[in-house]
Amino acid sequence: MEKAGIPTVVVTTTGFSALARFTGKAFGAEALSVAEYPGPLGIHGNDAIRENIAGGLIDRIVHALTQGETGESANRTRTPADPGAIVFSGTADEIDRYFRSRDWSDGLPFVPPTIERVEAFLRHTERRADEEIAVLPSANLRATPRNIAANAVMAGCRPEHMPLLVAAVEALADERCSLTNIGSSSGIVPFVLVNGPIVKTLGIEAGPQLISRGPNPAIGRAIGLIVRNIAGFRPGASYMGTFGYPLAFTLAEHEDESPWEPFHVGQGFAREVSTVTIGVTNNWGSSPSPYDTPDLSGAEVALGVICREVMRKTRLFNFPAIGPEAEAVMITVLMSPPVARSLAAAGYSKQDVRRYVYENARMPLRDFEWVLRYTATMRTTSHERVAAGVLPPEFAGNPEDLVRVLSSPDILHIVVCGDPARNRLMVMEGGHTQPTTRAVR
Repeated sequence: MEKAGIPTVVVTTTGFSALARFTGKAFGAEALSVAEYPGPLGIHGNDAIRENIAGGLIDRIVHALTQGETGESANRTRTPADPGAIVFSGTADEIDRYFRSRDWSDGLPFVPPTIERVEAFLRHTERRADEEIAVLPSANLRATPRNIAANAVMAGCRPEHMPLLVAAVEALADERCSLTNIGSSSGIVPFVLVNGPIVKTLGIEAGPQLISRGPNPAIGRAIGLIVRNIAGFRPGASYMGTFGYPLAFTLAEHEDESPWEPFHVGQGFAREVSTVTIGVTNNWGSSPSPYDTPDLSGAEVALGVICREVMRKTRLFNFPAIGPEAEAVMITVLMSPPVARSLAAAGYSKQDVRRYVYENARMPLRDFEWVLRYTATMRTTSHERVAAGVLPPEFAGNPEDLVRVLSSPDILHIVVCGDPARNRLMVMEGGHTQPTTRAVR
């Protein structure tokens, strides 16, 4: 409507007006009018909401519709910059200040992406330097080998990482990744999972302290910079996590130590193919240790721990949702090799573990109702969500009924990695997205 010249107004809450204008610009409407509701809507009662609407928001909406700019400026022609041009020359300190002033760096020291360094990366791909690999939302900018390499140089990657990074960008662009929504105020961070022979070729860490060793930190940082500089997610403007984010991270599956098929085989790839998977998580939290006991085996304890961890997650209110209105969610279980082996020895396959957690991650409907009403954004009840077709019928039962908190075993993904001498596991949740896997060329 805006691009057709029909006046529109975007209603935002405090802190999101810059994001609204940024999103409009990304989709070709550069002069969106914004009317801002004051304060955090989520903790305002109905009386306060009515007062804020009547006490100024309506006037701001009317003013924006009658006197604000229309979308006529959205059709202005821009002259594209030369992607191979030098943007700045100076000392290391001057370069650092220049990049920081344009919000291109993540605040840490970086390697200046000189032409020579970028060209060293380009020699590791058959793609042309300015060939379009993908268009990344929400900025809708073209990811090319040249700008992928520039961000990789900044992150401290090596030239031989280039094919892996190109595949990771292809995965980021997959619509199932839903990169548009990664700026959520809940705080979402992307991560990279590497499978296949390339893990050993590049020395990607799969064992102890895997996200902190070898090339893993640099590769993760490169993905974070690509999300920042090509996808356009800038902290505080369009990357809205309230408490910020850890850096994007990289890990590899410990295929030699796993009793099961690798993750990428479950995604339809041959074992000898190297792949990159992009996932997201809202948390990088504690890692419980399941122990063998006289009354419960280590395998039974591990299954119980996973079920308990699932029910502690922030996005619990979305986990059981079904139908076209359901939001995509993912749960990734990182499991050290000893835990995986104990489960396999007890007769469990990956599919069996997923099915067990689906069937046994249950809680009283009363407790789920509390989560839905007081920590979700819907201001609704489970009965209303059932009537709308978003929750399954069991959520319209009695308060004491136990309800399954997962919609399907399919939202659970299992990766065997980490210290082969430790019995640890971690359950990571992610909203809006599904893991997306691409082969490395």
